Amino acid sequence: MPMIAINEDRCKGCSLCVRVCPTHVIEMGKHLNAKGFYPAVYTGGKCTACKVCALICPDICIEVFK
Repeated sequence: MPMIAINEDRCKGCSLCVRVCPTHVIEMGKHLNAKGFYPAVYTGGKCTACKVCALICPDICIEVFK
């Protein structure tokens, strides 16, 4: 089953991945990471492994698994 992994400690909370996800399986977390940002988190929904989130991430925080 496709899924993504987000390195929350590297995420700066830009929310670009949240806006481009066609299946809405990424949302902004409610906790601060080590850098003091609210990171993106994978909600565990049905990911299609389209890789749009990984391509748009400026900090290369997202890994896509098929």
